[in-house]
Amino acid sequence: QVQLVESGGGLVQAGGSLRLSCAASGTVFSIDAMGWYRQAPGKQRELVAAISSGGSTNYADSVKGRFTISRDNAKNTVYLQMNSLKPEDTAVYYCNADVRVNGMAYWGKGTLVTVSS
Repeated sequence: QVQLVESGGGLVQAGGSLRLSCAASGTVFSIDAMGWYRQAPGKQRELVAAISSGGSTNYADSVKGRFTISRDNAKNTVYLQMNSLKPEDTAVYYCNADVRVNGMAYWGKGTLVTVSS
């Protein structure tokens, strides 16, 4: 099994920045892609950014140019650098990891990001 622990969420003013971290433990050898999702109240969970084991990235249109996903495979950690934050970025952000062999998805418990105007 894989365990994911997010950190770095908090309250920030519009235009500010936050950096989220997600540390993976357990059977980390099985992890392929990792990513960040978010869910705002009353909204569906949506993909924010994803990154493959080889470093290929994918972003939601709403965050392109503002957010950057990266990973350190040696540290089994994925990051989300969030710049130029907007109130509409307010959500619980969840770390995700996809297992290489069986395609099982693992999720962290989430970290709350609140952007004030």
